[in-house]
Amino acid sequence: MLAPFLIMLREGLEAALIVGIIASYLRQTGRKEWLPAIWVGVLLAVAMSLFAGAALQLVAAGFPQKTQELFEAVIGLVAVVVLAGMVFWMRRAARSIKAELQGSVDQALAHPGGAGTWALIGMVFLAVAREGLESVFFLLAIFQQSRDAAAPIGAALGVITAIGAGWAIYAGALRLDLRRFFRWTGVFILLVAAGLLAGSLRALHEAGLWNGLQERVYDLSHVLPESSPLGTVLSGLLGYREAPTLGEALACGLFLAVTLVLFLRPQPGPLPAPAQIAGRK
Repeated sequence: MLAPFLIMLREGLEAALIVGIIASYLRQTGRKEWLPAIWVGVLLAVAMSLFAGAALQLVAAGFPQKTQELFEAVIGLVAVVVLAGMVFWMRRAARSIKAELQGSVDQALAHPGGAGTWALIGMVFLAVAREGLESVFFLLAIFQQSRDAAAPIGAALGVITAIGAGWAIYAGALRLDLRRFFRWTGVFILLVAAGLLAGSLRALHEAGLWNGLQERVYDLSHVLPESSPLGTVLSGLLGYREAPTLGEALACGLFLAVTLVLFLRPQPGPLPAPAQIAGRK
């Protein structure tokens, strides 16, 4: 439950910040009449993300067993790439996201007549749909590899919390240290992605496409079984396995060694303050 909650909190907060920056800029520049276009773009993006998730689930339900394992592996690998990409994108874009979005708004509204409205809707739609599709692939991967019944509840609570936090930041009622928030949730997401990567290798093996490096590295079934309360939490949170194979251990180790070093290395110059990113009324 915690992993879906934190991931959806971060994804939702990213989307809320983008929408908040655009809405704040329209208010500050006296263009409140364009605000409804923002919500149209948001609703279209949410609808498209839900449709994509439902379509993928329906397609997967009709596959035979081995094909379902392959589908699970592909979704897991896509989720790993998406999660890692999202972490590094926010690390790189946090410094300039406000200026870039404001420039894009000006360009969109420079179109004559109704074209400006559609340009703004399209801009918001693409920004929010990106977060929505990332969430779809992550949730599909997590739900397929973890049978935790509380995972959907955690995801829903994460989205609700993100919406509330995003609105509070936009209204000026909440000052959140976004630098630390995105840094530590980024580390957590990379750990989750490593677990998804190991689970994808396991699914490829069950699909008959990966049969190498199947030796067991260790067996903690007598010390910390996956069926124990702590093992269940670690399995759902970080993809813990009581007896991982050599291939799974190598994949996790290499992935974390590369991504954590790149993510945690110092960046020149300070990140913008929360008020600078979110804007105020």
